[in-house]
Amino acid sequence: MKVGLITGDPGHPVLAAVADLLVRRGHDVTTVPPAGPVTGLADVYLLKARTPQALALAEELERRGAPVVNSAAATGLCQDRVRMADLARAAGLPFADTEAVGRLGELVDPAYPFVVKSRHSRRHDLVARVDGPARLRELAERWPEEPVVTQPFVPGTGWDQKLWVVDGQVFAARRQSELATGTGKSGRAEDWEPSAARAALALRVGEVFGLDVYGVDLVDGPAEPVIVDVNAFPGVRGRPGAPEALVALALRVGAQRVGVQPGPAGRALAGLGAGLGAGLGPGRGVG
Repeated sequence: MKVGLITGDPGHPVLAAVADLLVRRGHDVTTVPPAGPVTGLADVYLLKARTPQALALAEELERRGAPVVNSAAATGLCQDRVRMADLARAAGLPFADTEAVGRLGELVDPAYPFVVKSRHSRRHDLVARVDGPARLRELAERWPEEPVVTQPFVPGTGWDQKLWVVDGQVFAARRQSELATGTGKSGRAEDWEPSAARAALALRVGEVFGLDVYGVDLVDGPAEPVIVDVNAFPGVRGRPGAPEALVALALRVGAQRVGVQPGPAGRALAGLGAGLGAGLGPGRGVG
């Protein structure tokens, strides 16, 4: 089977592990730059890059009949935090109140403290806590043209709960929140095993957003966990079993396209991924 990796960083630890597993089992792996071009179709593509060029390429591949994980539409939806929040809340998910406010300089009499984020999710985007007018002015000067959204600041426990899902397998960790510490950097990370209810919430997010590989960021609200972000195809670094789960997903989706079942190696790998996910539990590995 031929598997394409759409990425600007083929050396990413998870993608490198996926490629190694596939090649060792006799499959072909090709790295596709986000801007393309693509001459011959692979049986399945993993869409790690989320730039506009990568989304356009994924749409083209889908038009040509190739399956893409995650789809271009689902990935694009998660790039717009307003659309993301609207869909989540319409589906009954406990997503943070998210308001589009234009640019930071256009905010008038906000209720402090609050969280401001770039409307369009991407690497190195704006995510900051704003405690007062001085901080607001500082951010407005640094990000004068950035379209933003605001969310209420939820103190919670000071820990961000990170859940990653790969084809129905849940992996998790928690990190000291950069918003709670006020340092602008996240603190230490540690293993964390979510409750069955929180794992089920993460799985429900995938159903609503049409995602197979994604991350869900939770904080503890006054009465229930609050979803503050959803990310399509996050790094999933350091999670034992995650590369195997990605490989099993790619082989399953690719086999559906060509109308065959995965061979013995593919079936064995799928079982290995499931066994690792079940045996290690959702909270193993932090990265």
